[in-house]
Amino acid sequence: MTEWNKVNWRKLERRLFKLQKRIYRAAQRDDSRTVRRLQKTVMKSWTARMIAVRRVTQENKGKNTAGVDGVKSLTPPIRFSLVNELKNHPKPKPTRRVWIPKPGSHEKRPLGIPTMCDRALQALAKIALEPEWEAKFEPNSYGFRAGRSCHDAIQAIFSAIHIKPKWVLDADIKGCFDRINQEALLRKLNTYPAMRKLVKGWLKAGVMDNGAFHFSNEGTPQGGVISPLLANIALHGMEYRIKQYAETLKGGKRSNKQALNLIRYADDFVILHHDRKVIEDCKLVITEWLKDMGLELKSSKTHITHTLQPQEDSLPGFKFLGFNLRQYNVGKCHSKQGFKTIITPSSKAVSTHYEQISSIIERNKTAPQSALIKQLNPIIRGWANYFRTVCSTDTFQKLDHMVWNKLRRWAFQRHPNKPKQWVINKYWGTRGGNNWSFQTENAWLMRHSEVSINRHVKVSGNSSPFDGNLLYWSQRLSKYPQMPPQKAKLLKRQQGKCNHCGLYFRDGDILEVHHIQPQHRGGNHQLENLELLHLHCHDEKHGINVNDSYTEEPDEVKISSPVLKTSYPGDEVA
Repeated sequence: MTEWNKVNWRKLERRLFKLQKRIYRAAQRDDSRTVRRLQKTVMKSWTARMIAVRRVTQENKGKNTAGVDGVKSLTPPIRFSLVNELKNHPKPKPTRRVWIPKPGSHEKRPLGIPTMCDRALQALAKIALEPEWEAKFEPNSYGFRAGRSCHDAIQAIFSAIHIKPKWVLDADIKGCFDRINQEALLRKLNTYPAMRKLVKGWLKAGVMDNGAFHFSNEGTPQGGVISPLLANIALHGMEYRIKQYAETLKGGKRSNKQALNLIRYADDFVILHHDRKVIEDCKLVITEWLKDMGLELKSSKTHITHTLQPQEDSLPGFKFLGFNLRQYNVGKCHSKQGFKTIITPSSKAVSTHYEQISSIIERNKTAPQSALIKQLNPIIRGWANYFRTVCSTDTFQKLDHMVWNKLRRWAFQRHPNKPKQWVINKYWGTRGGNNWSFQTENAWLMRHSEVSINRHVKVSGNSSPFDGNLLYWSQRLSKYPQMPPQKAKLLKRQQGKCNHCGLYFRDGDILEVHHIQPQHRGGNHQLENLELLHLHCHDEKHGINVNDSYTEEPDEVKISSPVLKTSYPGDEVA
């Protein structure tokens, strides 16, 4: 343990980032020879192998989940052995198949869990490949990418429609991860032979499901470290193909390119234009383009609508990533355009969230009030933070009333023989001018309306965390919608840097709050006694065994893209 903590991680991080930045810049100038040479250097580098192993065995939340070999929770000596093993590029093993509930549905989704060795090797390959593809990816691709989020995609749609109403093709790709043509993906990857062999091995490794082996001749396994990157590579070029079609339209090429927009988040995307005929043609163009990758549109989730005018079979507007985007006629006296673009949480998002809260309350009919508050607060805070960037004030107030009503029934059922006023006095009190605060002596239930509405600023153009502008990216972290206010204040005070290693916080880092003066020595929870650290820096500072599930502050935040197929607070079911 001492040897692992003695490693100069700051030096390794800086050295690796310089290599990644060089790969990114070489890819920008189409210098494929330099890109391949630097990627080979990364794959052989002890620095990159050390960081890859640390990410999957120490920082990743799946570090305690085993693959087919049953290996998990590696000790520091075994980590060093794994670092040396990666140098030989061991043959991939099959993934362990696990079925997880599909958000908003009774169906289940297959999840493939690689072995710890394969996870570390995939993390190493991702370190080498990601900077190259970040330089190539299209500007309106937001899913599974460093430094980009759902809110960037929503803001991009708002920018495209807030001046002029448009027709919308709201589309979803059928079984994207499970149907990708592997040979077409490898051709598009277009990398050097050794890397191609590695990626092909992971695609062809197969799966173990209930003790039975199944070959994998198509698709990419969900759950792998490199799977999101491969899915993005497979769908790369969709926006470029639409821009090619725009050049064939009548009128100026530049105006057509600006009027026709494709915005994609993972396998969900929308195409926007003021002419319905163009949207219908785009649907055919995309359908044909997807055939090359062995994919097709899902008819049940693909439809054409208008942002302002109602259609025969649908209301105006559309739903995307849990949000409802719609325009309303307000007249010239209220707006120059005669309409306003309003984005709100979708009705499905609200009902799913309320059902989740209700189920927790129902399961805790006899639990202590403090235990119920502890379970509800993270759910309310996360959902409200996700939707805080749009017009959610009325929705938050409505949900607060629904939750209050549910809790009132919960309280009355616990004490059927007591007067109602007695029950109210027992469970509710006054806090901050609110006379109906559900609270105990040491805890209180958070309300949705306590979360302030803050508009999100979209990431600029083709900006990437690998472009070297670390100050810009560290400042964006503090403005991330789902960043807790306490951590946002600490980020601003520390100017985006970790107080232990002095490096800027980057996308994918887990941020933890550290008490400068420990609580058992008289320390408090005031900001003056807190600092923000990387997870590994926090572990190093305490000198604890990183296999333990220790966290001084349970409210940790990881800024990164999801590994599984995207799910949103609007679709999520606990």
